[in-house]
Amino acid sequence: MIFGPVPVNQATGAVLAHSVPLPDGRLRKGKVLAAADVARLEDAGVATVLVARLETGDVGEDAAAEQLARALVPDAAAAGLRLSKAATGRVNIFADCLGVAEIEAAKIDAINAVHPMITVATVPQWQRMGLRGMVATVKIISYAVPGAALERTCVLGQDALRMRRVAVSRARLIQTFVEPEDGVKGQKAIGDRLDRLGVALDDICLVRHDTQALAAAIMASRAQAILILTASATSDICDVAPEALRVAGGDVVHYGMPVDPGNLLFFGTLRAAPVIGLPGCARSPALNGADWVMERLLCGVPVTPRDIAGMGVGGLLKEIPTRPRPREG
Repeated sequence: MIFGPVPVNQATGAVLAHSVPLPDGRLRKGKVLAAADVARLEDAGVATVLVARLETGDVGEDAAAEQLARALVPDAAAAGLRLSKAATGRVNIFADCLGVAEIEAAKIDAINAVHPMITVATVPQWQRMGLRGMVATVKIISYAVPGAALERTCVLGQDALRMRRVAVSRARLIQTFVEPEDGVKGQKAIGDRLDRLGVALDDICLVRHDTQALAAAIMASRAQAILILTASATSDICDVAPEALRVAGGDVVHYGMPVDPGNLLFFGTLRAAPVIGLPGCARSPALNGADWVMERLLCGVPVTPRDIAGMGVGGLLKEIPTRPRPREG
């Protein structure tokens, strides 16, 4: 692409780089100048204009953005995504279902390293998405890009984006108590989280903070996912809640995470259903580490101890107001 000023009488077919006010209106930035446009400029006494002129092998911004977007998402329906029409060198990619965004970061990084005028921006990996939430945007910064560079990005970015749909429809929250309580606060906080994913929450289930009592409640549940919120914080992998899961016949996969708030989380499985031991901060609506784990597991995304270990960078979250021992105090 050639960019720079040209005499108006040589501007036919070029892309106008900046809007030009005229006595009878305005020629807007990005317009491909036709002979009639050039005539209007000449009548207004404009001598030169700043334009972009495509060279052999260049691809215009809208065509380039659409081509790259379709490489990123070859089958939008299968990926749970929707692509907007190209405009001003941009195609936006939206979630067409509830779930989390699966993004192959290495492919996105590779695209963005090919040519500075070819860009893709996305939400963070495994971001929870509502319907019509924007997952990514493809933006061609200039008016055209070399076809060879575009072709390279399409190869590197093939099938890099998709949604992981919610895999469960119903969950159970089991809360333990030391002193009598109604469990409403915990039920509401977790219910609101699940509602954002379209997952129904069973009625309140309260049991004594005791290994055998909790194990019986876990075994009795037939929900597709089990969440446990204990009256007393889980302070060891052999504490009441993880031990209750083992007694119920389940497995504990991991305890603890480098995310604050949210350190005291554990998770495992029972009869192939995810079981998540929530930290006390889950009673607050504020974001905590349990949200990241719960959202992935409810969408059928495996979570490993290595995944948890990688959450530390970016894992210092906003402190909840009700924290018993504030970070500063």
